[in-house]
Amino acid sequence: MKVTLARILLIAIGFHTMLWMTRPIVTLYASELGAGTMEIGLLTSIYAFLPLLLAVRAGRFADHVGDRTPLLLGMVGCVAGMLVPSLFPARLSLYLSQIMVGISQVIVNISLQNALGNAANDANRDHYFGVFSMMVALAGCIGPIAGGYVSEHYSYSAVYLVGGLLCAGPIILSWGIPAKRKPRTEADSSLSNSLQLLQMPLLRKALLSSALVLYSREIFVAYFPLYGQKLQLSDSLIGWIIALQGLAMVPIRFYLSRMVGAFGRDRVLLWSILLAGVSFLLVPFLDQVYLLMLLSALMGIGLGCGQPLSMTTIYNVSPRNRTGEVLGLRLATNRLSQLIAPLFFGMLGNWLGLVSVFYVSGAFLIGGAFLTKPKSSDESVTLQV
Repeated sequence: MKVTLARILLIAIGFHTMLWMTRPIVTLYASELGAGTMEIGLLTSIYAFLPLLLAVRAGRFADHVGDRTPLLLGMVGCVAGMLVPSLFPARLSLYLSQIMVGISQVIVNISLQNALGNAANDANRDHYFGVFSMMVALAGCIGPIAGGYVSEHYSYSAVYLVGGLLCAGPIILSWGIPAKRKPRTEADSSLSNSLQLLQMPLLRKALLSSALVLYSREIFVAYFPLYGQKLQLSDSLIGWIIALQGLAMVPIRFYLSRMVGAFGRDRVLLWSILLAGVSFLLVPFLDQVYLLMLLSALMGIGLGCGQPLSMTTIYNVSPRNRTGEVLGLRLATNRLSQLIAPLFFGMLGNWLGLVSVFYVSGAFLIGGAFLTKPKSSDESVTLQV
């Protein structure tokens, strides 16, 4: 179990470092190629469109064939998606890359999270997902810094090339992931049967909190580089500010289990999302680098609690033979928010200006924090599947 955990963690940090090298660069690369605020919103949304449609099927596939095969397929797809913009610097290449990487990233994440849940037991699953989230957060710190320096000293296309090369290590490690298959029934295969899982109140609210956290981070990564350019910040400095958000997630996730034990899961989730929402609202009021770094870190502290808490809740309430499917449902919900939010905020920024993105996103987070707060009766509600 410990060997599998170590392998999964190494794959996670390598893979997500590659992703986070390019996530902020997409915006800057597109802007350099002539894209405006609205098109950048479309470019960010297309990353989520096909994954939204395929996530549940990818989860079923992982349950059916085991986690190793989809993990390897997803890794290879990501490498291909990284190489397209590095070899063909054009806006069309960025769209194609976003589609390829978006699909592959969903497959990889479902497989990794499912493998992690399978390797854990009820007693240590919170800890496993917390450590996994720490590695993802650490990658979210390393990636933007590395991408910023590579783009500043070489080019945006070079960032994609380096990112593709970095995936060699995770691909090799993926061969050692156990191919644990789970028995399936014909009834499990319908979409309506998957959607029936949403009858569980705890699952619905865990999915909502996960979507809130992910879309908020996506919006910050997509639009803060444009705000940083308006302030005449260098690419590397923009990378550092975004990286601090990931860095702040590492210690908060290390202490997360203790915080949940001391204050309760619901209270930690509520206050963490509120902190992120207030931080979003304050971004347009500041133009000093150190204060922006502070806000990014506070945002990271807030957003850093939502993902591991939602992952554990979702895995724990899942039927044992359908964990990959339910994790796929979680990622489909995340991708729905990532599809709608950039388009909405792209139009908003186009009509009302860039700073309106931060005002409205902060307000959504604050309102959503109260919607995700479970009622006491939720704990007792189960679904027979």
